[in-house]
Amino acid sequence: MMSINNSLGNVLKASLLTAGLLLFTPSESFAKTETFGVGNKTFLLNGKPFVVKAAEVHYPRIPRPYWEQRIKMCKALGMNTLCLYVFWNIHEQEEGKFDFTGNNDVAEFIRLAQKNGLYVIVRPGPYVCAEWEMGGLPWWLLKKKDIRLREQDPYFMERYRIFAKKLNEQIGELTIENGGPIIMVQVENEYGSYGEDKPYVSAIRDIIRESGFNKVTLFQCDWSSNFTKNGLDDLVWTMNFGTGANIQNEFRKLGELRPESPKMCSEFWSGWFDKWGGRHETRDSKEMVNGLKEMLDNGISFSLYMTHGGTSWGHWAGANSPGFSPDVTSYDYDAPINEAGQTTPKFMELRKMLAEYSDKKLPAIPKEFAVINIPQIKFTEVAPLFENLPEAKTSMNIQTMEALDQGWGSILYRTQVPAVPAQSILSVTDGHDFAQVFINGKLVGTLDRRNHEKTMVLPAMNAGDQLDILVEAMGRINFGRAIKDFKGITEKVELSYTMNTGSQVTINLKNWQIYTLSDSYQTQKDMKYEPLNGHKMPGCYRATFNLKKTGDTFLNMETWGKGQVYVNGHAIGRFWKIGPQQTLYMPGCWLKKGENEIIVQDIVGPQETVVEGLTKPIIDKLNIDAPNTHRKKGQTLNLTDEKPCKSGEFSSGNGWQEIKFNQPVTGRYVCIEALNSHNNREYACIAEWYMLDEKGQRISREPWTIVYADDEDISSGNKTADKIFDLQESTYWSTNKNVNFPHYIVLDLGAIQQLGGFQYLPRVEEGAPESIKSYKIYVKNEPFKF
Repeated sequence: MMSINNSLGNVLKASLLTAGLLLFTPSESFAKTETFGVGNKTFLLNGKPFVVKAAEVHYPRIPRPYWEQRIKMCKALGMNTLCLYVFWNIHEQEEGKFDFTGNNDVAEFIRLAQKNGLYVIVRPGPYVCAEWEMGGLPWWLLKKKDIRLREQDPYFMERYRIFAKKLNEQIGELTIENGGPIIMVQVENEYGSYGEDKPYVSAIRDIIRESGFNKVTLFQCDWSSNFTKNGLDDLVWTMNFGTGANIQNEFRKLGELRPESPKMCSEFWSGWFDKWGGRHETRDSKEMVNGLKEMLDNGISFSLYMTHGGTSWGHWAGANSPGFSPDVTSYDYDAPINEAGQTTPKFMELRKMLAEYSDKKLPAIPKEFAVINIPQIKFTEVAPLFENLPEAKTSMNIQTMEALDQGWGSILYRTQVPAVPAQSILSVTDGHDFAQVFINGKLVGTLDRRNHEKTMVLPAMNAGDQLDILVEAMGRINFGRAIKDFKGITEKVELSYTMNTGSQVTINLKNWQIYTLSDSYQTQKDMKYEPLNGHKMPGCYRATFNLKKTGDTFLNMETWGKGQVYVNGHAIGRFWKIGPQQTLYMPGCWLKKGENEIIVQDIVGPQETVVEGLTKPIIDKLNIDAPNTHRKKGQTLNLTDEKPCKSGEFSSGNGWQEIKFNQPVTGRYVCIEALNSHNNREYACIAEWYMLDEKGQRISREPWTIVYADDEDISSGNKTADKIFDLQESTYWSTNKNVNFPHYIVLDLGAIQQLGGFQYLPRVEEGAPESIKSYKIYVKNEPFKF
């Protein structure tokens, strides 16, 4: 956004202070009923202009004993509101069984916000995204295999109607018109990134109103590029965008369509989330602070996502899409308040700026919780997984977890194979998510869904040999159309080989014994443990340790394989040796003086059976053999004799651009060649890219992979080429400084497609920095040469 001059900024700041917009303390007035609504270009609190300064925090990601400290941290930062998702699936883990107790007591969390002088914005879904298992939708919806999620499927709508009513019973009396702190309630969540279905969004709005939220202000959020797809006339419209965005451009279309509407960024992304096998994500603090300041100088409300991220305990971390990128346990998010509730340099910079917009001195920063070391814990017991199998379920055909009434954990598929020669091919369609293959109890290989692995070569097998496929389910996809994410093996398992005659044989394996392995603490506790005796196998490992004092700590899991950790009955989260997260946050409130129990469920098996508690987390250490970029050492793209199907120049500036081919082309592999940039700098950047079919419709990006990128910036952030199809407009591919044009990305679309053109989005920052000017596009059926 263009900066307003200093004198205008000072006048506006003074007017905001006079109106009490900057740090309103609701505790002073909650004794009487208040009002909140929409005025001319502003929100109105008790009839006066009000700028919302919200801190996004998620109550299930914070231990309940720490709730108030985290809330006080937000208040001390300079916020006047808390914004929170309600996760349907954690409250209704089994159909019809609702839990609003303990860490799920959302009403108590909201009351604590009110006690500490903060208003509240509630976002009850049904879908929330949030890098959370299935985007907040309950897994048991998938027991109805043909269900249409986030559409007007009768069963989906009825179940959400029931949940919305139950939620209103908990928090309905806490809306502002009833003397509570809730000033706004959101309808659905970023639906423009899912589809275009105003009747569905309208139906969700009606359910929320009918459940009891019929007087409070309702709003919907989306991106500036798609908010009109599902924007309802009677709801407030808000925008979501991240650090570094061109704020003027983000609100331009809203200002044209609703010039009298208040402006609000309902998710201003302070950082980003991490995925297993990816580099730790960070975002610049100066850009974040400057963006928030610019909004305040222009009377724009905001919610800082995340102000404090917390932890996705147990199995609650989701997975991103396109493709499958499971999220790590830590939801630190590079937020101003870190995972352990501590201040960061980003916190201090933001607090200093927000203090300038307060008519009162900001509260003191609350005391942080003590952090302790825990000496190395040595494990003495193991419960081998294959010796602790539950009763088998028999099935002629493969069954998913959901079909067998299993929500989370692992599942073992067992059958006997016919005689097959060496070099036979095992095909698993599809293993969701991490499969280990055993023959007669011996591990012969793994299939990792992240890497699109579906086949492996097997040794010779005799008739009657036992084939085991152990599949661990990680978080269900939480973004895009792929949220309908069944677990286990979703279709079939085949063996294929070539006979001496040259004919091809394919066998669809049948007659399965299936073992459902829950990841609940009780299941791990009830296994039959035996002395360890040096064994390092898939199973559960148990130990006890004694503490003279308690405190927060970070459990170092670097010597372990892959699985989950349980301490004193609390599911602490997932670990995986590949990183980047190597430690698990262990809240001191869940430890106790004297004896404590720890169970490590490791489905791969450890290198060394020890754990220690550190005073600092390790969340940025990768242990993978694959390169961090999409270019192998010495690899260079060879375009000799290749002819582009389209050449031209992109326009300068922000916003989507669509290019049509002169005539449809057929191909599976697409090469994007960037010849120069608009500002004559050496960088090339792309935020998002779509290929269009012959009718001009976007083709699915689910099967896409990056074959090659000549250069990717991984030194200043995760600016890798796969960012061009990650469904996130704020992330982008970037080349490095001092690497000259031309630059290249080669895409594998997954199958041969009929293509009619493409869409390109440059960076969303003001002026679309490093946007490509001249380009060439190549399309081929066969791979490009290197």
